[in-house]
Amino acid sequence: MTSHTDIASMLLARAGDTHPGLRTRDQTWTWDEVVSCSAARAALALGRKPSDAPFHIGVLLPNVPEFVFWLGGAALAGATVVGLNPTRGAQDLAADIRHADCAMVITDTAGAERLRSLDHGVDTDLIWCVDDSQYWHLVDEHRVAAAGAAPGVDEKTLLLLLFTSGTTGTSKAVRCTQGRLARIAYTATEKFGHHRGDVDYCCMPLFHGNALMALWAPALANGATVCFTPSFSASGFLADVRFFGATFFTYVGKALAYLLATPELPDDADNTLQRGFGTEASPEDQKEFRRRFGAELFEGYGSSEGGAVAAPHPDAPPGALGRPAHPDVVVIDPDTLQPCPAAVLDAAGRVLNSDEAIGEIVDRRGARDFEGYYRNDAAEAERTRNGWYWSGDLGYVDTDGFLYFAGRRGDWIRVDGENISALTTERVLRRHRDVIAAAVYGVPDPRSGDQVMAAVEVADPQTFDVDQLAEFLREQADLGAKGAPRLLRVSADLPVTGSNKVLKRDLQAQRWHTDEPVYRWTGRGEPAYRAMSVADRDALDAEFAAYGREAHA
Repeated sequence: MTSHTDIASMLLARAGDTHPGLRTRDQTWTWDEVVSCSAARAALALGRKPSDAPFHIGVLLPNVPEFVFWLGGAALAGATVVGLNPTRGAQDLAADIRHADCAMVITDTAGAERLRSLDHGVDTDLIWCVDDSQYWHLVDEHRVAAAGAAPGVDEKTLLLLLFTSGTTGTSKAVRCTQGRLARIAYTATEKFGHHRGDVDYCCMPLFHGNALMALWAPALANGATVCFTPSFSASGFLADVRFFGATFFTYVGKALAYLLATPELPDDADNTLQRGFGTEASPEDQKEFRRRFGAELFEGYGSSEGGAVAAPHPDAPPGALGRPAHPDVVVIDPDTLQPCPAAVLDAAGRVLNSDEAIGEIVDRRGARDFEGYYRNDAAEAERTRNGWYWSGDLGYVDTDGFLYFAGRRGDWIRVDGENISALTTERVLRRHRDVIAAAVYGVPDPRSGDQVMAAVEVADPQTFDVDQLAEFLREQADLGAKGAPRLLRVSADLPVTGSNKVLKRDLQAQRWHTDEPVYRWTGRGEPAYRAMSVADRDALDAEFAAYGREAHA
């Protein structure tokens, strides 16, 4: 395979290639046609290129062919695609468009209707609706005889602004150049065996790094086929895989949990899938997927900001990310700036010395893979303190040298003077047969510190057996006494980002102030939950005043 240093060159190398490059259920485009369609969008964008503002193109679309053509068009034009999340609230969406300095926006009828009432700063005539005949007239006017890249396009050209999911904090726009995305494509090819014969099923949203970095870019590098439907559907997943003959897909943990919650059928393993790559799926869900669907999963660690910090290893225990990618990937105590001691694990895999062993995952070789945040110098400086790349994620290394993910920095919960990892409790909850998804987070305790609260998504909150869940928790050897939730919210539909990650910050802000059922365990001993009435919730609020902690209520 010939290597290219930028995405534009990688795309132009596909000119003349008659292998299927893009498929929906209704149509197929060869790679040569993908290149031609991308070139037309590039010409259209260059014709409206702003002279006094960044050449940033917002794309507010589901997974439709136009999204792919604008990715290619931006690469050829030297423009930057700003992936806009359609699940964002009105004010947040407008703020994202303004923050990213979008000069134009590509959207559909639904998106155009939303944008009409927002203060986003984009001229009306530069909001192009792909469902409108006028848009197609413009595209037809800009078809070119031969595709080419605009002058000056190279590996340093900014291609993407990727808004982080913002599950535990405010979203930030991550910069990704053409060169970085090209390097990621070739690295992923080596790691996960991508090849031209692959049929890559894209069920994660294209505005997120998961789909772009782990699927679209490797498919482009290898000339494989990308296929998709507009959005992820657990009930439609297997039918799509069979229709397209898909061999590879990407996921996030919650999407995999939704898939496993569908009724099992005897022929589930009768499919073409060979492998998948994703993040934050529990070891139990990974094992169940392999058994049920007969495909391998590569569970990884990564973010839109930085490169890989872990290398897969065949001897890695369940739950481990693998070995540190190189000797300067370490777990650091943020207070001392020294590596944390090795974690001592019991037979159940629980960390016995969590206070000293769990710290932040850091790459001390510097931030060479992190290209910064757009218009957020403070966040960028925080990420690159001491010339190191601080991942913002917690982790630990066991005595055998294997690296583990222990949650986001915001997942650190201080209970009775002890640090508790929300991720550990989440993994336990997700083992329960009726739990589709779970989120664990800290909420203030009326007397001191924090207490653990959990939100679980189930099929029917009214019939969910909370007593049975309490019994289940009592039986879990790897759940410490302080890790069991004191408060339990039961939901039919947890709030999520556009990439299907649970919005913990929303749940954390709401606490027990919700119309959904909330249960509380008080006292000592083993978990036992009682439903909270409105009076109970008011009484809990009043406890903060009684103990002089009104500021935390």
